[in-house]
Amino acid sequence: MAYYIYFCVLTKNIKMLYSIYAESTPNPKVMKFVCNKILTTESIQIKSKNDKHEIELINKLFDFPFVKEIYINSNFISITKTNNIEWESIAIQLRSFISDFLNNNDFSIKTSTQNSNKNTEEVKSKCDNKESSDSDIENQIKSILNQYIKPAVELDGGEISLASYKNNIVKVELKGACNGCPSSTVTLKNGIENLLRQKINPDIEVIAV
Repeated sequence: MAYYIYFCVLTKNIKMLYSIYAESTPNPKVMKFVCNKILTTESIQIKSKNDKHEIELINKLFDFPFVKEIYINSNFISITKTNNIEWESIAIQLRSFISDFLNNNDFSIKTSTQNSNKNTEEVKSKCDNKESSDSDIENQIKSILNQYIKPAVELDGGEISLASYKNNIVKVELKGACNGCPSSTVTLKNGIENLLRQKINPDIEVIAV
């Protein structure tokens, strides 16, 4: 009995280590590093090493001269490399660095935007009383993106969100591996645009911003 209690306490105190594996994306400039734990509940995109961030892992990754952009969401980190080097030369190095850093440092991402999001929601709730038919369509677009498009985009190491809708023009923001991906234009036109035309309006046009 005493041994069982000791074993339970010991097991409870064992820290589950982070493990990382690298995964290619449709964007040849971006590699997705997937973790066995959730890293964040909100996406973070840093487009330049000049943009200092409170998350030390991001700052350390930018110390590598070949790291151009970083995008973190859920349980993965998408890294955009510079053009002067191939992934074969750096993928293992980055994977090892991320794994070592996470396992040897206290890692947490504060949802610092929660308060601002709350204020935004309060303002939005006041505006909801003045909803137009366009805002109804926006809600439909968001629902379709979340249900049909977003899961697949996240699997590819990216993110898509509705930026605006006006006069049948749907503007979407692409992040992570989707940003600058050679196949993103085809995806927008043949995938997202066709889907929105079928479900909402045949005159809809989708563009990236």
